Amino acid sequence: MLVDKTMSRRTFLLGAVSTTAVLTGCVSQYPSQPVAPAEPRIGATPYTAAQLDAMYGPLEDNGYMIPAVPWRQIDPLYYRQEVRDPTGEAPGTVVVDTPNRFLYLVGENGMAMRYGVGIGRAGFSWGGNGVIQWKQEWPKWFPPKEMIERDPKLEKYSNENGGMEPGLMNPLGARALYIFENGKDTLYRVHGNPDWTSIGKAVSSGCIRMLNQDVIDLYNRVNNLPAPIVVYQ
Repeated sequence: MLVDKTMSRRTFLLGAVSTTAVLTGCVSQYPSQPVAPAEPRIGATPYTAAQLDAMYGPLEDNGYMIPAVPWRQIDPLYYRQEVRDPTGEAPGTVVVDTPNRFLYLVGENGMAMRYGVGIGRAGFSWGGNGVIQWKQEWPKWFPPKEMIERDPKLEKYSNENGGMEPGLMNPLGARALYIFENGKDTLYRVHGNPDWTSIGKAVSSGCIRMLNQDVIDLYNRVNNLPAPIVVYQ
């Protein structure tokens, strides 16, 4: 898709976002619009092997031992790194670039922290403007009713049954940031996950997946709640 070079990056990105969506828990439908790639898909890493071992090595957190991520098997483009902010949003804003599989936390002086993410497959995604209303360490998971209808085996984790206990195999991972729109819970989350192979892919049922090591880093940086979030398709 060709983009007029006179159009600002921020104008183009926000043109792909609407504040309306048909919400069905963490599995909302939202029309998609192509977005020009932010940069080449294969990128060089700014880190040494020792730095990456430290960033993505095993981590003990609240009594849980998070396994190391085999970072050599992930496209370096998706490593957590500080970059020039391409969004034009105010500092403190979280921006999810669904087509390019990035999440940005906008910082000061034109910079942003960028993370690689996994996204919802076609038909299971949400987009728009909202706020991160609250966040939680090692959350329980409550699958939406629509998900239970598709997979009745999840009934044991329903809200009525108390949800899935926190842990390494919990789909929300080590941290979850909860997205609200117009004062209501969208049931859409930014969260950790145990499957590093999902980063850079469209595999989840709508929510934004991050490496557990990365979602902990993001969680520690998002301190002023409610924090604005923009998710564009």
